[in-house]
Amino acid sequence: MKQYILVVGLILLRVVAVAQTAELSGRVTAGEAGLAYATVALKGTSYGTTSDSLGTFRLRAIPPGTYRLVVSMMGYSSYQKSVTLGASASVEIQAELQELAGSLEEVVVTGTMKEVSKLESAVPVDIVTQKFLYKNTVPSIFEGLSYVNGIRPQINCNVCNTGDIHINGLEGPYTMVLLDGMPIVSGLSTVYGLIGIPNSLIERVEIVKGPASTLYGSEAVGGLINIITKSTTKAPTFSADAFSSNWRDFNADLGFKFMLGSKVSSLTGINYFNYQNPIDRNGDGFTDLTLQHRISVFNKWSVQRPYNRQASLALRYFYEDRWGGQVHWTPADRGGDEVYGESIYTERFEAIGTYQLPMKEKVTLQYSLNTHRQNSFYGDLPFEADQRIAFGQLLWDKQVGKHSLLAGIPLRYTYYNDNTPATTSALDTDEPSRIFLPGLFVQDEITRGPHKVLLGMRYDYNSRHGSIYTPRLAYKVALNTTDALRLNVGRGYRVVNLFTEDHAALTGAREVVIREALRPEQSWNANLNFVKKIVLPNAFVGLDASVFYTRFSNRILPDYDTNPNQIIYDNLRGYAESKGISLNLDVNLYAPLKLVAGVTLMDNVQVDEGQRIRPILTERFMGTWAITYEFRKAGMVLDYTGNVYGPMRLPLLSEDDPRAEYSPVWSLQNIQLTKNLGTRWELYGGVKNLLNFRPPANSIARAFDPFDKKVLFDTEGNVLATPDNPSRLTFDPSYVYAPNQGIRGFLGVRYTLP
Repeated sequence: MKQYILVVGLILLRVVAVAQTAELSGRVTAGEAGLAYATVALKGTSYGTTSDSLGTFRLRAIPPGTYRLVVSMMGYSSYQKSVTLGASASVEIQAELQELAGSLEEVVVTGTMKEVSKLESAVPVDIVTQKFLYKNTVPSIFEGLSYVNGIRPQINCNVCNTGDIHINGLEGPYTMVLLDGMPIVSGLSTVYGLIGIPNSLIERVEIVKGPASTLYGSEAVGGLINIITKSTTKAPTFSADAFSSNWRDFNADLGFKFMLGSKVSSLTGINYFNYQNPIDRNGDGFTDLTLQHRISVFNKWSVQRPYNRQASLALRYFYEDRWGGQVHWTPADRGGDEVYGESIYTERFEAIGTYQLPMKEKVTLQYSLNTHRQNSFYGDLPFEADQRIAFGQLLWDKQVGKHSLLAGIPLRYTYYNDNTPATTSALDTDEPSRIFLPGLFVQDEITRGPHKVLLGMRYDYNSRHGSIYTPRLAYKVALNTTDALRLNVGRGYRVVNLFTEDHAALTGAREVVIREALRPEQSWNANLNFVKKIVLPNAFVGLDASVFYTRFSNRILPDYDTNPNQIIYDNLRGYAESKGISLNLDVNLYAPLKLVAGVTLMDNVQVDEGQRIRPILTERFMGTWAITYEFRKAGMVLDYTGNVYGPMRLPLLSEDDPRAEYSPVWSLQNIQLTKNLGTRWELYGGVKNLLNFRPPANSIARAFDPFDKKVLFDTEGNVLATPDNPSRLTFDPSYVYAPNQGIRGFLGVRYTLP
C-alpha cells in the first residue's frame, strides 16, 4: 500500500511539474514563405528544435523564466528576441528572416578550424550551399563547382573522363579535399574524391583559396574544399532526389535519419549513378562520355554526451565501374590490344570521427581511416594500386582574454603500392611506399577592437623528406559592421605522388620519364581580400574582391614539349608564379530576382633559365554567373547558370600537329525550371549546354590506331613521318579541356519529409 501511495505521489508531482512549465511555438518565414529546417533555440539552454516544411516550430515543457530566443538559418540574417514565459503559459512567435547577400553571418570553420561567422573570420572563405548546387542539378559536387568563381573542374582524359579541381589556375593536386573537416581525399583518390557524396546530405561546401598547410599539412598548397554534411539532428527525416537526361543517364540520392533514444542520432545517404549508353557524336570511334556504374553509401552517427560534449562517427563505402574507349569495346576486350578501352574498378572505404575528451579543457580527438583500391587497364597497360591512410589529431582550443589559442598534434600514416616504377626498387623488386608524418602546429588569434591578427606555425617531419616548416600570418580589420579588409600570407608545401595524381602518366602511348628523385614542392602565397555590403532601399549588394600571388620553388610540372613521345617529370630549376585578381558580385533584390556573378583574371607562368612558359591547361580568365527569378504565385523558380573560360595552351605531339595550340573561348550555359508541388514535392527540368559547345572532333590523336601499330619510330624513339602519318602523331587522349557532351535535356523530382 505504501508503494502504491509513493507511485501515485510521484505521478502527481510529475503532473504538477509539467503544469508549471511553458510552451513556445511559432513560424519562421522569409517574406510570405515558410522556412524549413531553420534552427530554433533558447540561448544558453538545451531547448531547441528545427522548423518543419511549413516553417512552424514548437518547444514544450520549458521552465518559467526569461530566455533569449535565437532563430538562424544559413544564408539568412539571424532573429533574436527576449521571451518571458510564465507558468502554464503558451507563447507564439513570428520570426521573419532576411536573406543575405554575401552571407556574411554564415558560420564557417575551414579557415581557422573554429566556428566563426564569415565576416569575423580572419581567413576569407567562400561558401557554396546546397541551395546553390540545386540551381544546376548535377550528379556530383565535381560538376557542381563549375559555376563557382575561381574554381574549374578539369577533365584530364578524353577516354575515361577522370578529372580534378583547379583553384585560381593551379592544378588539381594542389587542392586538398576534406569531408567534415577531415582529410579523406588525397593521392590515389584525388581524381575520384568529389563524386559519390549524396547532394541531399550536403549542408554546404567551404572553399579556401590559397595555402592552408599550417593547419592541414601537405597538399593544401593551392586551396581547400571542405564538404560539410548535414547535422544528424537538423537533416530531414527522409529525402529523395532522382533525375535523368536524354542521354539515358540516371542519378538518385536518398537520405534518411532516425533516433536511438534521446541522445543518439543517425543519418544515412545513398547515391546511385548509372550510365550505359555509348554515344559517339563527334565520329572519332570513341565514347563521348565514359560509361559509369557506381554506388556510394554514407552513414553518420552523433552522440550527445554530458556537458554538451559531442562524439560522432561517419562511414562511407564507394564502388565504381567505369570504362571509356572504342564504342564496340566489351569487357572481354579488357587488357587486350585489339579494341582499345580504359576500364577502371574502384573500391573505397572511409571512416571519420571526432570525440571531445571528458576534461575541463576543450580537447578533441579527430581521426580518419580510408582504404582505396583501383584495378584498371588503360588499353593493354595494367594499373593496380592500393592506398591506405590513417590520420589522428589532438586539438586543444582555449580562449585566454583577447587570445584565441589553437594547438594540434597530428599524425598521418600513408601506405601506397602499385605496379609502376613509383614503387619498384633499384633491384626491380616490389617496394611499397610507407610514410609517417607526425607534426605539431600552434595558432594564436588576437582580437583588439576591429583588428584581428592570426599567427600560426606548423612543423612536420616526413619520414622520407625530413623536416618541413610552414608559417602563416593573417590580418583582418572590420571597417564597419559589414565591410572588412583581410591580408593573408603563408607558406605551403606538397609531397608529390606522381602516378596517383597525374592521370596522363598512365594513358596513351607516351613514355613516362622521371629525371631525378622529386623533392617536395614549396610555395609562398599572399592574398588581399576586401568585402563590402551595400544596403539599398530595395536591394542588398555584396562585393568581394581579392588579389592573389603565389611563388613556387621545386615545382614539378609535366614536360610534354621536349619529346612528343614522353612525359618528362622533374623539379623546376627556376620558379613558377600564379597571380591574379578576382571579383564576386551578389545582388539580392526585394523583387524576386537574384544575381551571383564573378570574374577572375590570372597569369600562371614557369620561369626556367630566364624563359617564361605558360603551363598547359591554364586559362587567362574565367567568369561564372547564376541568375534566379522566382514566380512566387506560381510556385516556380527559374535558374540560369553559366561559365566562360579563356584560351588554354594545349599539349601538342609535334610541330606538325594539325590541332590548334590554344583552345577557343568557350562557355557552358544551362537553364532550369523548378516547380513546387505542395510543401514536400519539387519537379524540375531544363536544358544543359544551351550553346551546344563541344571540343573539336580530332581531340584524340590517331583515334583509329590506339595501339600505334602503324606508327614508325627511329632508333631514338622519335616518330617518323610516313604517308599514313605525315604529322608524326601517336595515339594521345590528353588533348582535352572541356566535356564532350553537347546540348541535352533533363528532368527530375525531389521529395522531402521534415
